[in-house]
Amino acid sequence: MPRKKVIKFILGIIFVFVFISLAVFVIVLKRNYVPPILMYHSITDQPVTTDMLTVSVGTFRSQMRFLKEHKYNVLPLEELAKLISQKKRIPARTLAITLDDGYRDNYLYAYPVLKEYNLPATIFIITGEVGRPGNDRLDWDEIKAMQSSGLISFGSHCLGAEPLVNLKSEQGVRQQVFESKRILEEKLGAGVNMFSYPEGLFNAKIKQMVIDAGYHLAVATNPGRQYSDDDVFLLKRLRISENARNLFVFWFESSGYYTFLKETKKK
Repeated sequence: MPRKKVIKFILGIIFVFVFISLAVFVIVLKRNYVPPILMYHSITDQPVTTDMLTVSVGTFRSQMRFLKEHKYNVLPLEELAKLISQKKRIPARTLAITLDDGYRDNYLYAYPVLKEYNLPATIFIITGEVGRPGNDRLDWDEIKAMQSSGLISFGSHCLGAEPLVNLKSEQGVRQQVFESKRILEEKLGAGVNMFSYPEGLFNAKIKQMVIDAGYHLAVATNPGRQYSDDDVFLLKRLRISENARNLFVFWFESSGYYTFLKETKKK
């Protein structure tokens, strides 16, 4: 066979191999699509260096603008959880936004940006830290102001920040789960149906207690591949840090495939 034909034949085989590999990769990704739930904590007007739980307001604004300009379907968390529980096909570019702990900067910096782009979000409150001395946590007036906008919903992040798995008594865990819900409902005058495990840590008993308390959903961080992607009491989230000021990184992390790839890498 002439040399040119051999080269063409080899290139043809390589092309077919690459094409099939890409097709298989795309199919695997589609089957492992996890609707993105973005997790933020503190949004600051100060420079951010190494704190993985803090995002600058400039970065947050550019990320929210990206979602708006690229027509992402940003849903309230409870609405997204319903779609997940019903095992319905969720279109690409559908996601939810959450913020943990209840920092006052959520009101000062995140809330105005969310209002500007009309994007709903859920804030998980550590109820025992509301209005604490130091003025770094939300107070009840700020929480109610955001609630009245109809744009921000609230869930429980327990009475304190200690992971529930560290508590020695079942009664202590029960108080954190049940009492934080009662306080929030009393203060907000509305049902509180969403729960966030402190530091994303849980076990089977804690999860069942959250269900028994009457919550409709609970969020973790990334509990791992061994847990179902459609368990609404172990919803997987993506921590967004200042590293995602690069909008390509932000796009990749919020694509719906990042969770699968990260879990696969950890195996």
